[in-house]
Amino acid sequence: MADELLLTVNGDSRRVPAGSSVADLVAAIGLDPKKVAVERNGEIAPRSTLGDVTLTDGDVLEIVHFVGGG
Repeated sequence: MADELLLTVNGDSRRVPAGSSVADLVAAIGLDPKKVAVERNGEIAPRSTLGDVTLTDGDVLEIVHFVGGG
């Protein structure tokens, strides 16, 4: 098993440790998992499952974060 995975996140290549979850990735980027929407390989990943979804080599993710304001 490789030590790192190569992902595409919002169009950019990114390496993460093998065994990382989507929630781990979101936290590593510095975002609050409660304030993001994640699409993984063309499918929306429900926020309640982000900690349970293990990333695999070659995954393509789009991450959108919400900001407050008025």
